Amino acid sequence: MQDTQGARPVVLGISGSERPGGNTDLALDYAGRLVRRRGAVFRTIHLRDHRISPCSPCGDCNVRTTPCEVKDDMPAIVEEMKRADAIIYAVPVHGFGLAHLMQIFIERAGVGFLRFERPLANKVGGIIVTSRRYSDASVHSQLVDNLLLNRMILVGSGFPALLRNTAREPGLNDTEGLDALERMTHRMIDMTLLLHRHQAATGEPVLLPDDRNERVARAPSMS
Repeated sequence: MQDTQGARPVVLGISGSERPGGNTDLALDYAGRLVRRRGAVFRTIHLRDHRISPCSPCGDCNVRTTPCEVKDDMPAIVEEMKRADAIIYAVPVHGFGLAHLMQIFIERAGVGFLRFERPLANKVGGIIVTSRRYSDASVHSQLVDNLLLNRMILVGSGFPALLRNTAREPGLNDTEGLDALERMTHRMIDMTLLLHRHQAATGEPVLLPDDRNERVARAPSMS
């Protein structure tokens, strides 16, 4: 989906940090400034500002054929994701793993909404992980799996955008991490513009989103 005011790509940043103004927010804000300098639109969702319920004990997630019925802010957030051309997940490492806000979010989004039609297919995805020192690569890998599960396009941009800060105060002190973040962000915009140009010229997306649900059996292709 393009910005309604023009043909500018729309990038949505989703922060899974509980701490306003912390390392994750600083990194995502930095990415947002890069996006806007490229003439694209950048919007931010802070999960801490929304009511997101954990998965309930209803037990029907693996058999239901309709979106989750738990009443919270998830449907509105999913609609924002559908309207974006590209999505950046930004999250800190907590307890050697994914911060709980993002963990709850990806569980609810995936099982409760996205798996039925895979509406994020062919959107460009990016990941920012902030940490003190440990487990940032494993958290990044978990989010990579999530982007690939949703048929998103993950651009190669050198090293992953892992930003470390051992200081007491929040800050963007990791020069190598910032360089990786910059490369990722620019490659995301480049890919989004390429997808726009192709669709404008042909009327079709680069990759036809015909593989919607891995739960539906597919006959093996014959070559």
